[in-house]
Amino acid sequence: MTVKSERRRGLGRGLAALIPQDASSATGSIEIPLARIRRNPFQPRTRIDEADLSSLAASIAEHGVIQPILVTETLDGYQLVAGERRVRAAERAGLVRIPAVIRQLSDREQLELALVENLQRTDLDPIEAARAYRQLIDDFGFSQEALSERVGRARSTVANTLRLLDLEAPVQEAVGAGTITEGHARALGGLPATGQARGLSIVVERGLSVRETEELVRRLRGPRSSGAPGTGGASSGVAATASESGDDSPNAPLDAAATPDPEIERVEEELRRALGTKVSVGRTRRGGRIVIEYYGDEELARIFELLVGTSA
Repeated sequence: MTVKSERRRGLGRGLAALIPQDASSATGSIEIPLARIRRNPFQPRTRIDEADLSSLAASIAEHGVIQPILVTETLDGYQLVAGERRVRAAERAGLVRIPAVIRQLSDREQLELALVENLQRTDLDPIEAARAYRQLIDDFGFSQEALSERVGRARSTVANTLRLLDLEAPVQEAVGAGTITEGHARALGGLPATGQARGLSIVVERGLSVRETEELVRRLRGPRSSGAPGTGGASSGVAATASESGDDSPNAPLDAAATPDPEIERVEEELRRALGTKVSVGRTRRGGRIVIEYYGDEELARIFELLVGTSA
């Protein structure tokens, strides 16, 4: 097994693989006063479900805190690194002290550990994850490649998550609230900024699927000004066409996609996973076409290498 593949599994091995250890600090947890714990300023999660918090508080009241929190020591007490929900639930349950593991960590390590813990527990919504990725890149100098290795995500996944921050605020809020999915949001990103809110309203009102949203975006954008790939619209595209028929016009009524083909949807999803970008498959009378979206020369080169096996 290569060193690189070991690093990519860092997320799966748990927080212990990321926390600096020494002989004196590996002996376990101690109980510290909840009143002396300051919240983590690098906490990427901004939303905590109240029902989940109440359930956890009830469990803690009956059984205590099973898993210690992680803190770093400060001049006047402790700063929380990981365990935000446990601290809040313990306070709600009326506890005075909480088991904690103490580590001396840099600001970068604190953000990294808070991010990884929440990703492991799938506690972050996509926008929270995107903001945490952006902070690690902007404030701590991570490259996308280094970040993807550190958090155990494919580089294309990290890039697609970061791209959510380019969307207009209403679309970001809808993703964060779970009103729409990342797939819906990426599709809406194909609209100009002035049209994203309108597109979002239609998607929510009609309860459109991701594929139907992509069709809606193509219709709202209208015909390209040129038939060449990469011209017009908010993003560039690579098209593989099996037929020159106009059966799948982007201006076709949305009802044409009202009965999606499950097999086509499966193929689209597999292609999205393999290529790490938006892919649309459309059938025509004599064949069909595959449209692969890309967002810059670097991503085009990456997709080219995946498809052809050599650098562009």
